[in-house]
Amino acid sequence: MGKAAALLLFMYLLPGKPARGQTFQFLPEVDVYYKIQKNIRLDFQAKKTREAGDPSQAEVGPSLDFFVKPLVRLKNIRIFDPDKTKSCLLQLFVGYRSVPSADKPTTDRMEVGFISNVPLVANILLPDRNRADLDWSKGPFTWRYRNRVKFQRTVAIGSYNRAPYVSAEVFYQSQYSKWSTTALYAGCLLPVGKHFAFDPYYEHQNITGKPPNQQFNQFGLILNMYFGHHAEQ
Repeated sequence: MGKAAALLLFMYLLPGKPARGQTFQFLPEVDVYYKIQKNIRLDFQAKKTREAGDPSQAEVGPSLDFFVKPLVRLKNIRIFDPDKTKSCLLQLFVGYRSVPSADKPTTDRMEVGFISNVPLVANILLPDRNRADLDWSKGPFTWRYRNRVKFQRTVAIGSYNRAPYVSAEVFYQSQYSKWSTTALYAGCLLPVGKHFAFDPYYEHQNITGKPPNQQFNQFGLILNMYFGHHAEQ
């Protein structure tokens, strides 16, 4: 199941010419997580994206995650995550992405940042992601800072646990010297067995970097795959 789904989704990631006037898109994504040690994880991501006014693009590349000691209160928030990373108060990450595009040179991107997980009332989890994207290409060097806050909670239906969420993200882009994009998300994490989870979501972007302003409505589907010796600790 995993190989077939990954192949199907990856075919959607191949860059093509963007449709003029298109405001609704399907964004497939595959994320593979491999736990190297108890507090170190290797990730690989392949996805189709359209963010902050850029055209439709693919992003492919690895990341390395580092986790602090788990927090007891976070362990009691049962959101599907085989390698237990959501029980850690802080996650640091660094990664590389190759970003090919249909109408401009390929971008080499370095991603650095951290995620803090905060337990709230009623077993609600609040992940707060702070990330910097550092971009090199044939054009000038650019960077952007993005902050995403999510509210997520497990909802049980019989013995099956799903985790709906809402989320908001803002972007600051160096080429415009201002906050240029806001994005709103609504989705649900749907586990399949012990090593897989689907994450379908809806996203609305409002882009004000340069005139005319743009709005995108997007549907995404993420396939998460978890492996490694410590995946079920």
